[in-house]
Amino acid sequence: MEITLRSYTSSDFETLYEIDQKCYERDLAYSKPELQSYLCLPGGDCVIAEVTGQIAGFMITAHEDTFGYIVTIDVLESHRRHGVATQMLAEAERRLLAAGATEIELETATDNEAAIAFWQKHGYRIRGTKKDYYPNGRDAWHMTKSLEEA
Repeated sequence: MEITLRSYTSSDFETLYEIDQKCYERDLAYSKPELQSYLCLPGGDCVIAEVTGQIAGFMITAHEDTFGYIVTIDVLESHRRHGVATQMLAEAERRLLAAGATEIELETATDNEAAIAFWQKHGYRIRGTKKDYYPNGRDAWHMTKSLEEA
């Protein structure tokens, strides 16, 4: 499977919204205004992954000074476990480092074993818990990675 990475353009919005709705439960998926606001964050960036000319996933990040933040990573189920997320993450980390970030933060649900394993495989470490971070009282792990050590 050949994966092509590129930057977000406004014409991608509806497709990204549809992908997010497919990737997350209804109470976790972003509304259109939420997704739009994340795409417009100061220091924000969005990496798009395409497979055979179709968007297979996307990753939104933001940075301020030396801190980077991963907002979301979405990959269509049919393209999971084929390296799409790994390639998007590598590109996003490269871009954040080039923008001056030395550390990246994210949150992931404490009960999402696949996500936790993915992040740990790529050098992210649990630094704490955020209670009731998600709807319905779900907790999140706060995870970080130092780009200086990578």
